[in-house]
Amino acid sequence: MSIGDVTGHGLESGVLMLMTQTVVRSLLVSEITDAKKFLIALNRIIYDNMQRMGTDKNLTLSLLDYQEGQLHITGQHEEVLLVRFDGNVTRIETIELGFFVGVVKDITQYISLQKIKLQSGDGIVLYTDGITEARNLTEEQYGVERLCEVVSRYWHFSAAEIQQAVIDDVHQFIGEQKVFDDMTLLVLKQQ
Repeated sequence: MSIGDVTGHGLESGVLMLMTQTVVRSLLVSEITDAKKFLIALNRIIYDNMQRMGTDKNLTLSLLDYQEGQLHITGQHEEVLLVRFDGNVTRIETIELGFFVGVVKDITQYISLQKIKLQSGDGIVLYTDGITEARNLTEEQYGVERLCEVVSRYWHFSAAEIQQAVIDDVHQFIGEQKVFDDMTLLVLKQQ
């Protein structure tokens, strides 16, 4: 699974996201199973296309692979929230796990992998900055801390209920304020 976010808004950003989704699907068919190799290949293709387009857009992208009770994370995006069975949240920084996709041709030297053991009841939360940067009428941001608090408080519920609780809390927080960015939220729990 993966989560990413393109810089900017509008048609050019939408084209880059569509291009990325197409490359991801093509690479999946080619059966590249190593997350680091996958991200390096994806970057090379996106970089070449971006050069042809003459654009300076880029994107963040984290790849997560679950194998035999272990989560493998590579690539740079927002923090991954690791939630233990008791609701304890650990924020995993992804800055050291990758580099912006499409900026340089070869990102091999910037890519690393982090492995995390998941037990029953543990899980992860992935999100885009549209959630954490959502602002209320006084221009205060929702923030990662508040996201962690809501996730922790509702962790004993199902993944779908946790997701809904966060969405409801974001909407309550922003009130009548207009939403300026996309909001993506993925909650996964180990059985």
